[in-house]
Amino acid sequence: MPLPFRQTFARTLDRLVAEARPGETIEAWTFDDAAARRAAERQVAEAGGMARFRSAYKPLVTFFREELELSGCRGVTVRYPVHPAAPEARFRLEAYPVAAMLAPIPVRLEPLPPGEDLKYRVEIERDGGIEHHRVFAPNRIAVDHLGTECLTPTGWLRRIPAPAGGEDRDGAGANDEEDGGARDKTGDPPGARLATDYETLFAAAMAAVAGHPWPEAEPHFEELLLRVRIPAADAPLGVGHESLSLAEAMHEDLYFSILEWFGARSGRAPGDRRLKPGQIVPEVSVGAGPPGLEVALRSFAADAAEAPGRFDEADDGPPSPATIAAELDRLGGTAFHVASRAGRTVWARHVAGSDAAVMISAAQHANETTGIAGALAAARVMAPWPERHFTLCPLENPDGHALHRRLCREQPAHMHHAARYTALGDDLEYREAGPDGTGLYETAIRHEAVRRSGARLHVNLHGYPAHEWTRPLTGYIPRNFALWTIPKGFFLILRHHAGWAGAAEALLDRVTRDLAALDGLVAWIAAQRRQFEFYAGAVDVRMVNGLPCHVSADDRGVVPVTLITEYPDETIRGDAYRRGVAVQKATVLAAYRAWQAVSGTGLLPGA
Repeated sequence: MPLPFRQTFARTLDRLVAEARPGETIEAWTFDDAAARRAAERQVAEAGGMARFRSAYKPLVTFFREELELSGCRGVTVRYPVHPAAPEARFRLEAYPVAAMLAPIPVRLEPLPPGEDLKYRVEIERDGGIEHHRVFAPNRIAVDHLGTECLTPTGWLRRIPAPAGGEDRDGAGANDEEDGGARDKTGDPPGARLATDYETLFAAAMAAVAGHPWPEAEPHFEELLLRVRIPAADAPLGVGHESLSLAEAMHEDLYFSILEWFGARSGRAPGDRRLKPGQIVPEVSVGAGPPGLEVALRSFAADAAEAPGRFDEADDGPPSPATIAAELDRLGGTAFHVASRAGRTVWARHVAGSDAAVMISAAQHANETTGIAGALAAARVMAPWPERHFTLCPLENPDGHALHRRLCREQPAHMHHAARYTALGDDLEYREAGPDGTGLYETAIRHEAVRRSGARLHVNLHGYPAHEWTRPLTGYIPRNFALWTIPKGFFLILRHHAGWAGAAEALLDRVTRDLAALDGLVAWIAAQRRQFEFYAGAVDVRMVNGLPCHVSADDRGVVPVTLITEYPDETIRGDAYRRGVAVQKATVLAAYRAWQAVSGTGLLPGA
């Protein structure tokens, strides 16, 4: 199947409306926004039928948004399915963020006995008694692109023919037990699977990629573009940064599924971050008309010329590359740089002094937005210190950063994981030089920083999704990232080489004590973790001075001790972004001060 590939897809709602018959009742679950589903219901009614069109994506959340009146409600209990083909927490996670949506009404989540019954049982406690509802969650067991069976949300259709003789029939969704579409008492789902336009488009994209004659050598392409148009607008939930976004879900499923397919083709283990297929770019837009797909190969695009702005940590979003370069010039020190895979410059500075050197970096994963400004803001504070000694690379992955900015022009609130890795498609931290010592590209900046400064501490600023991350067409929970699917506050990861545990632990104690003094940070982390555990279950994590910390011996780093921040910042703006920048800045400053103290204690090997 040669590329480019283009196809449009008949819209499922249009087909259901066209096939509706007078007197017939239709219940269907599709991947469409609420406005489109209500409009289709009206069209069926105008033709003399009756229809109820529900969401196949997050059906419990949409049930509470679209079908339930909560006035006088005193409490809600949701009993969720536990299916043998899915993780135990699958449908508990799919209930997110119902508790915050219904607050201050108390919500309880309880598992149903394991089985294949895919209906939530919802009890609403009102002044007059208990009200019972059942909410059907249409799923199928599908074989994915890796040959793995997974329980996957799907479309569903149930038709009730017009009654003989014209007698009245009850409408969709009405019976003796109020429900979100399921009427039977047996536990079997009503109706049959409906292959929707959303699912068909995804399958066509995967088939186009799998059917192309790719070369054996990596990288296989510069840019693999998947331009997708779907007629489903995002629906903000009024809770944090959460929305129902079929566009974002499609981006995430396409990106990671194609990355996994190339990984399996190469014979690598699942999740191997050294895979270098090239830059995979799903551009998903929302527009009227039938869904559309284009798959094409493109060369790297040059960046448009851009005038630098003045860096200000109070800005409401990350600075441009031109602004970053200008701020590095103002910082002083000695400039050094390397070239990225796509030919962009990776800029860095060495600000020399007599202190123990610290290497500072950000944007290894370029869709993690707060670290860039946090690193620059911290360096601005440290630069006048008499003995300061550090290297700074605030934008390690300029190719990913350029892609993130490009994707944000269409969808500014999405997490855009296609911009996470480099233009090679790999994670730069895992990249290894070729037999001739070449091929490091962006990764070479770390080696050069160590060569110039002798740093033995690396402060590496990261982030992760600030709202729910799903892959609904491959099992809902993102494969290999189950613990990152909903926000859980700020936390630290500390890695150290063998023999460096003492120095690393002393560093961690000092840094967390400083961060715990930030106004409101510990309380906010605790609240985020309570929310995370409400849906994902309890997670064993070490708390150090009120901050969650993950400590491990790991010899992979280019220096003996690496302190990694994780702030939920994909993709945030405004005050939320500024709070993240402040925490990243405070971490750099705390780590720098702590490292000077630890370096003078004799805890460093060879000291």
